[in-house]
Amino acid sequence: MAASRRGQPPLHVRLPSTPGVVALPDLPPISALFLIDFDVKAGYTISWKSAIPGVELDGVVEYKSLPSGLHTVPEDLIYFVHGEFAGLSAFVNAPVDDTAARNARMLAVGVLVPLSYGRLGRAWKHAESLKAIASKLISSGKDVSMLEEYWEKNQARDHTDHDATHRDDPESPVATLRNSKTPTSRAHTRNRSASDGTALMLPGHRLSPFHPAWSLTKLIDTLGPLIFPIHRAALLRKRILISGHAPVEQACNFVYNISVLSNIPLATFNLLSSSSASHRLRPLFSIGVHDIPSLTDDAKRYRDTGSAPSDSESDAELGWVACTTDSILSKKDTLWDVLITMPPPHASSAKNHIWPTVQLPHGVTIKATQRDMRRFRALKAGIARMEGNAALSSPTTPQTQAAHHEDEALLDDAENVVEPTTWAALAYSGFMWWASAGEKPRSDEAEEAAQDASLLSDSASSFAGPNMPRPSDLVASISSLTPRRSSTTASAPLELDEARVELAIISYFHRLTTQLLGILADVVDSASDDDTADESPAEEDEALIDADEEDDQGHGVRIDIDVIKRMGLDIWSATDTGFVRELLRVYFDREAYVEGKGIEVCGIRVC
Repeated sequence: MAASRRGQPPLHVRLPSTPGVVALPDLPPISALFLIDFDVKAGYTISWKSAIPGVELDGVVEYKSLPSGLHTVPEDLIYFVHGEFAGLSAFVNAPVDDTAARNARMLAVGVLVPLSYGRLGRAWKHAESLKAIASKLISSGKDVSMLEEYWEKNQARDHTDHDATHRDDPESPVATLRNSKTPTSRAHTRNRSASDGTALMLPGHRLSPFHPAWSLTKLIDTLGPLIFPIHRAALLRKRILISGHAPVEQACNFVYNISVLSNIPLATFNLLSSSSASHRLRPLFSIGVHDIPSLTDDAKRYRDTGSAPSDSESDAELGWVACTTDSILSKKDTLWDVLITMPPPHASSAKNHIWPTVQLPHGVTIKATQRDMRRFRALKAGIARMEGNAALSSPTTPQTQAAHHEDEALLDDAENVVEPTTWAALAYSGFMWWASAGEKPRSDEAEEAAQDASLLSDSASSFAGPNMPRPSDLVASISSLTPRRSSTTASAPLELDEARVELAIISYFHRLTTQLLGILADVVDSASDDDTADESPAEEDEALIDADEEDDQGHGVRIDIDVIKRMGLDIWSATDTGFVRELLRVYFDREAYVEGKGIEVCGIRVC
């Protein structure tokens, strides 16, 4: 276990300035190492491999490591899942003076790491060395001594220890949640866990250079306000597929980040029903046509059992998030619930920002709500403040004015992916403005702004607050090895808050999750108390005896407009109303009766 996990002083390591094969500290041991070459006649073939006993590579990793379309890019990093292992391959495509090989050599060097080390097995810690090995193999022909050396240094010596790590590591999310969540009740206990606060982060730690969380700000900018309906779909443990083009490294990072952002903090998880959905969304990373059979099997189980697996299926979550470059998967809408279609690579040069499209099966388009758009503006402003960017607050210089106009143009373009304001909302807004002389709308705006600000509170100044949740496997991935930014040399002093924006974004969405589920938990408890208060003493005794059975059956819960507003949802959106119903069913096994918003005149509803 790393020194930082034992509370010892952080380890500072200076890496060599030239790329090479290095044995980095705290590297997860690898269960397999392989080299895949492209042959013009045979296609992708495994030309060298080494693995611990029982790990199958042939006919699997050559397809998972090299998704469609890689021949169009010079290099890429590909993440995938193979059974109980997380995979990472570094792909290189370089021109060579060989007409028989079509003047190009394409190869990939990959590893398998046990998933017991985290959501991706911390495989990204091997990325730098794999890229260096692949680059050298392009020019060194058949010299595999570097592969043999890397395998000798990093192979798993005793693969039986992987299961022990999964069970006993206090920072393992699966171990923590299994030990903490009791199946008999939803006690309101808020115990500190590895996912409960950045106060647990030791000084000098930072994300390792290739950690997927570095792309969190890119995820926010790419999806815009659509990040919120996607987050809600992830909370419902839907099957989410990202369809795009090579290179796939960024899409794989997005898969990781969506899974992390939809993680349920442990304190919140303890409030939920024992039959609730899993605490996290299963990331599959890169998938292709060869994964269709397994996806079909998952689809059958999904139809049979829904999105909330039983206790016996706690490790086999039915929801997932993945990315693909095979467009055929986007046509098979029985295999996924939500499809995110990324813009083509050339879209970045378009005059107006081109947003991804988010669809349900049968071509139903998902858009952000008006409430999502206002929340997105507040989030962008908060991130800008944390980055020390005054563009959104006081653009006084030509540079900040240009940045201000660029951000404003981006926010204006985001209106294209937002639901239009309903006539009922317009009528209500106008009526309340007239009836209250403008006071009620201003009061609502102030309340809403305060709610959004609370999701980022204390993020801009420090990370010492006890209520700043983060995923436990993110803790495991933080290291003090080297700064990510290339402008910082190995000998430069370490910056304590280098990943402060990324951690703040994770905390923001975990707080949003806590807000959504915590308020519903209070409503469910209040409804249960009301039911008990209405019963006679004899009926109350019988209810106590049959409490577990009644909880399994579930009773209807009335959700009024105030609850929806406090959850941070759009009171005028039918989509958000449906989300509340499904959220209550998935996490509390209860049915929701949601009151609609409207205007009444003399007790008569007019809209």
